[in-house]
Amino acid sequence: VQLQASGGGLVQPGDSLRLSCKASGGLLSDLAVGWFRQAPGQRREFVAAISRTGLATSVSDSARGRFIISRVVTDNTVYLQMNSLKSEDTAIYYCAAETKTKWAVRLEENEYEYWGQGTLVTVSS
Repeated sequence: VQLQASGGGLVQPGDSLRLSCKASGGLLSDLAVGWFRQAPGQRREFVAAISRTGLATSVSDSARGRFIISRVVTDNTVYLQMNSLKSEDTAIYYCAAETKTKWAVRLEENEYEYWGQGTLVTVSS
């Protein structure tokens, strides 16, 4: 499975951005997908995840109410809609996938088998 993250860029505080994670070499319906981010000098942290069935999602406390994770199975793509962006959202955003879990969402990075290359989001005025 290969994952291609895209959609990052430079935006101002309060703006919105939508990240995409395109899967190839596997079907999205067989994958649970998560988004993580890593800011400069900090550890990678969980942002959001969606289960293999698409029926369960989870969003971190810092992103709740602002970020939405969704997917389009026919496009084999998972999206992260980010609204009301803040400077502290600045980071490299990674998508990851795992095949072992059907119903649950995974919040820990060591539970994921496949990783995309990351896309940079910079929030600055």
